[in-house]
Amino acid sequence: MIDFNLSEKLKKYFGFDTFKGDQEAIIRNVLAGRDTFVLMPTGGGKSLCYQLPALLMEGTAIVISPLIALMKNQVDAIRMVSEEDGIAHFINSSLTKGEIDRAKEDIRVGRTKLLYVAPESLTKEENIEFLRTVKISFYAVDEAHCISEWGHDFRPEYRKIRPIVQNIGVAPIIALTATATDKVRGDIMKNLGMVNAREFKSSFNRPNLYYGIRAKTKEVDKDIVRFIRQHSGKSGIIYCLSRKKVEELAEFLQVNKINAKPYHAGMDAQQRNETQDDFIMERIDVIVATIAFGMGIDKPDVRFVIHYDIPKSLEGYYQETGRAGRDGGEGICITFYTRKDLQKLEKFMEGKPLSEQDIGKQLLQETAAYAESSVCRRKSLLHYFGEEYKEKNCGNCDNCLHPHPAVEASNELVKVLRVVRDVKENFKINHIIDVLVGRSTEEVLAHKHNNLVSFGIGCDFPPRFWNAVIRQGMLAGYLRKEVENYGLIKLTNRGITFMRSPQPFEVIEDHDFAEADYETATTAALDETLLAMLKDLRRSIARKIDKAPYLIFQDSTLEDMATMYPINLEELVNIQGVSEGKAKRFGKEFCELIARHCEENEIDRPENLRVRSSAKDNKSKLKVMIIQKVDLKVSLEDIADACNLEFEELLDEIETIVYSGLKLNIDYYIKEIMDEDHMLDIYEYFEEAETDDLDEALDELGPDYTEEEVRLVRIKFYSEMAN
Repeated sequence: MIDFNLSEKLKKYFGFDTFKGDQEAIIRNVLAGRDTFVLMPTGGGKSLCYQLPALLMEGTAIVISPLIALMKNQVDAIRMVSEEDGIAHFINSSLTKGEIDRAKEDIRVGRTKLLYVAPESLTKEENIEFLRTVKISFYAVDEAHCISEWGHDFRPEYRKIRPIVQNIGVAPIIALTATATDKVRGDIMKNLGMVNAREFKSSFNRPNLYYGIRAKTKEVDKDIVRFIRQHSGKSGIIYCLSRKKVEELAEFLQVNKINAKPYHAGMDAQQRNETQDDFIMERIDVIVATIAFGMGIDKPDVRFVIHYDIPKSLEGYYQETGRAGRDGGEGICITFYTRKDLQKLEKFMEGKPLSEQDIGKQLLQETAAYAESSVCRRKSLLHYFGEEYKEKNCGNCDNCLHPHPAVEASNELVKVLRVVRDVKENFKINHIIDVLVGRSTEEVLAHKHNNLVSFGIGCDFPPRFWNAVIRQGMLAGYLRKEVENYGLIKLTNRGITFMRSPQPFEVIEDHDFAEADYETATTAALDETLLAMLKDLRRSIARKIDKAPYLIFQDSTLEDMATMYPINLEELVNIQGVSEGKAKRFGKEFCELIARHCEENEIDRPENLRVRSSAKDNKSKLKVMIIQKVDLKVSLEDIADACNLEFEELLDEIETIVYSGLKLNIDYYIKEIMDEDHMLDIYEYFEEAETDDLDEALDELGPDYTEEEVRLVRIKFYSEMAN
């Protein structure tokens, strides 16, 4: 190995005076021609670990990278440090044949020090044949977690890297990743044949990042708008799981005057490149993206990362949040969480091989446990990656800034440890909880664990409490989870000692997101006095026009008004359930009442009102589609199929349409499914009823009338009488 003055070379090529962390030791290991494994958090400077040795060594380094966007970004960065554009190239499907030929010529004459390729490109026979003629300095496998089925972004093509390397010509390998548990790390090195690799593992702690979990309610889009306005002008990334949501949310932000663009794999390459460049060059502030965006993007001043949906794994969460505050400055990481999203993600796994489903569900359970825990987020996250965080309060996460009270639970921990022992340390968390609370599930009965002395010893507490005890028992080192063995819970030596001689042990109960799912912004800041006044006004107007009060505005609409304080018609139409027609017809009196109330009570109206709904969003497209098909007298079952909705979901959408003041004639369908007398009975009920409540209607009408029939006639009644 040539003995370079690395500090001098670092200054020459990259302008830095000193290395960060293990960078220098890693680079010296690569220069010595040894296999190297690098586990370094996002923002830690992984790229430099292979870029600098590539510039210094003879030959061309092959950098295997998963994303075209990542390659382009890194090639541009390397070219900036050299006078010669040919110093770095990428070869992938986005290039023309002429561009590929030019790149190959630069490599052939020794001009190129770094060649970025996707594993798919590396498998092409013409590329293998060409690379056999080239002197390879080393192979760098970036985003190496893609090799492992236990990683958050498994790609089967990554499993083929070792055979391809042997086919092209063996050279040292450096594998790099920002997220890997012990299981994933072992999987990577085994698959790449890096038996004697030297490992470099940096701390996963990013002290500058704030971690927070918020309940995901119906107001989530507006919550995001308000958050971005509070951080106006700052760069941010919002991650969504589906392309559809990316498009909808980006449009919603644009309507609300936020400089945002969507980014996902369904867009063409030119669009993606333009959006990425706009973000890096600060022509836009916010990217709304699927997880494909941001891997390796060298933008140091991303100030916030928002997860619209809960990520599928903690590895994914850690890597995506790691794109905030890479310069060491402010980095706010907010995730919106509801258990409904977990159910959706589990449903997506159906149809996959059972082993893949099992891995996916385990990873998802870890993410859910992290979200629902009231323990320091930093402590939980670092523990997942095998690192101990000893501080009691990190001072930079929601749980530490707003701590829940801890309760003494040494007796409860002993009960958990006893059950783990009694089931021979051979079961997962859910099974242990079932035994604790005395739940006779199929699995419990099959193993006869209902006959254990410890069966039901924890029936005084709900499963949620026991989940917290087990998780926090793991954090404290009394239990451990064998990830590679299906997540079985084992006793540690410390746990065995605790059973014999218990010590003080406190538990912080988890957040209850089951309750949070039903919370909305309306219940949080409802002005009860104003709500009573609005109901009085509604009653007064109803008497004048001889209509039921709920036909003017529903209770939920009045509650929104008593929270949002609209004082003109433009603001009123942003309230759920208020169409332009209803606003013109009834709105003036309501707005005047609200304005008077705000003035008399010196109420500062919230910013919420300035959150605009997009007239072109997919909800509106769906609404238009339903209205058109009803006008054409298409059967409701066929409309539901065409709109990819369950029948009940279609009725929800139709109700929303008519409640907002639009007429919708579904007589043609009602006549098909029920006789006229049956329909008239329901219709007459609503003419005389004080409320449109469905449960009350079903109680009053009796068992001869189905919920579906009552809903359909209620829609007809609303459309004819209220609109």
